Amino acid sequence: MHDPDGIRLQKLLAAAGVGSRRVCENLISDGRVEVDGHIVRELGVRIRPDQTVHVDGVKVQLDESRVYFAFNKPLNVVTTMNDELGRINIGDYVKDRTDRLFHVGRLDADTEGLLLLTNDGELAHRLQHPQYGVLKTYLAQIRGPVPRDMGKQLREGVQLEDGLASVDSFRVVDSQPGKALVEVVLHEGRKHIVRRLLDAVGHPVLSLVRVQVGPIHLGDTKPGKMRKLTKDEVGKLYTAAGL
Repeated sequence: MHDPDGIRLQKLLAAAGVGSRRVCENLISDGRVEVDGHIVRELGVRIRPDQTVHVDGVKVQLDESRVYFAFNKPLNVVTTMNDELGRINIGDYVKDRTDRLFHVGRLDADTEGLLLLTNDGELAHRLQHPQYGVLKTYLAQIRGPVPRDMGKQLREGVQLEDGLASVDSFRVVDSQPGKALVEVVLHEGRKHIVRRLLDAVGHPVLSLVRVQVGPIHLGDTKPGKMRKLTKDEVGKLYTAAGL
């Protein structure tokens, strides 16, 4: 674990935004820091940035070359980094960056909202894998009124052409004559799943926005803009992905 040619643990933690050097020293002394699964209490320990470090059970990303963004994908933008048909795509928004970003999962061209962009392959893979059950939250405008048993029906499961599908939660956010705004939360990753589910229960989607992925919220990020995730958000993403 200790690498004499490495960097002092408290210096790496401070550089990763955990806190001041003094705060990081206190965290180590209090036994709240793990390196490669072992609690470290000594202040002189040196490690490499590629070793696995947790503070209070939350993984800390020490590799400064790793970047994480929340992007608000506008309508009619295709989720690819380049498009052979010349359509506007995610790559058009990040073409001036020197790092090679990729998108975590996909959003249909006619769906807008939160898309995570990163160059961290392991995290991206886990966030997309249904095994880890990372929840995605959508706001859908549908034709109303919404039947009282619709949430129960969606939670219990609806038979689609490729098998049974269900939501983790469902609620009506707003209701107006002839239309309603509903929140759908699910960890399913199948293509067009939200649209297909609502269509199957007789309420086709009029518009669809993804507002949350795991612990990350879209917030007030404007369409076509992206913001860098905070250290805390990245740590929570790692926890959600079981890392």
